[in-house]
Amino acid sequence: MSKLFTKKNNKCLSFIVIWCLALLNTSNSFAQKQSKEYLENKKKQLQNEIKYTNELLDETKKNKRLSLNQLVTLNKKISVREELITTINSEIRVLNRQINENNYAINELQNDLLKLKAEYAKMIYYAYKNQNAYSRLMFIFASNDFQQAFMRLKYLQQYSDYRHKQAELITQTKAILNQKIQDLEAKKSDQRVLLTSEQAEKQNLSTEKTEKERVFSQLQEQESKLKKDLKKKKADAEKFQQAILQVIQKELEKAQNEAVKENKEKPQRLILTPESQILSNSFASNKSRLPWPVVKGIISERFGVHPHPLMPNIDINNNGIDITTNTGSLARAVFDGEVKAIVNMPGSGKFILIRHGEFLTIYSNLKEIYVKVGDKVKTKQQIASIVFDEEGSNTVLHFELWKGQIKFNPEDWLFKNN
Repeated sequence: MSKLFTKKNNKCLSFIVIWCLALLNTSNSFAQKQSKEYLENKKKQLQNEIKYTNELLDETKKNKRLSLNQLVTLNKKISVREELITTINSEIRVLNRQINENNYAINELQNDLLKLKAEYAKMIYYAYKNQNAYSRLMFIFASNDFQQAFMRLKYLQQYSDYRHKQAELITQTKAILNQKIQDLEAKKSDQRVLLTSEQAEKQNLSTEKTEKERVFSQLQEQESKLKKDLKKKKADAEKFQQAILQVIQKELEKAQNEAVKENKEKPQRLILTPESQILSNSFASNKSRLPWPVVKGIISERFGVHPHPLMPNIDINNNGIDITTNTGSLARAVFDGEVKAIVNMPGSGKFILIRHGEFLTIYSNLKEIYVKVGDKVKTKQQIASIVFDEEGSNTVLHFELWKGQIKFNPEDWLFKNN
């Protein structure tokens, strides 16, 4: 009898192990689902970015002349495509891990099912041999005393209950096993789709790199003209920075003059009223969450010093970022603020400076202005149309962000997925 109870304990342990395995797989699938959803969302975002970059390239190609912007946009497209392939690879790795885990779970369940069936067969055989009431009564009445008879009766009842539970456990294990097999087939199907997608993206990448080499080679023939354009752009940028500093200096002088009138010490930085201090704090707290200064666009030139896309021996220093957008796009304020300056820069359009407490945002390469100095603007309010460059067949907004007289990288402040 003790041997039978030992077997019973082993069966209970098998039951617990199977359900722990099921719960563990449920927990793992939840974590994997989160990872899978993140990768799928990222993949969709990158695919949309590639689609939008193609739109910009189509606009650029309307002009039969090759432009530097076409090379920059191609570089951006290739970069996004490479990131897309990396994301697909990550999806494949997640699926491979899930497939391996499913295979392991299936093997474990199949082994458990074989053991459960073998044990159940023994129980059925034992029940068959002791199926008549006389045998059960003899087993009870052969007891040495009442206590032993009671225990034997209890045992027979428990053995009968456990046999039914063993049958239920076999049914439940079969159901879990079938579900795991279905999941495995679905994951293998997803894997085949992803591998096909990866191969297609690699072919697209190869085609784009070939096109980039063609554009690069043809643009090199225009190197003397590009150097001349770069020299002009640098001179325009210096004038632009001087104009911005003059606006900031005027604001500071205004604050200093007001301080003199009130017999106060001259401030060395922009003075903030309680209202503008709240605005400044609010602006700072929205770092990395500010809306883009255009509805849609790609960063075609980043902040700071970096090599020229065609002439790597020449460095470009950008005090902000350049955002290439669609023809006819409008510039918009990235935060609540007050228009402090509108300046016409000969040869490079107009620019608007908006103050947000201690922070300043500058929008340049503008055509038609929709605001005036002193206007209070709201977040995402349209403030101007952007100049369309007929020679390059592109529309580019230059955007800068300052705090006092210190320049910041606008990319760190804008929302990552616009």
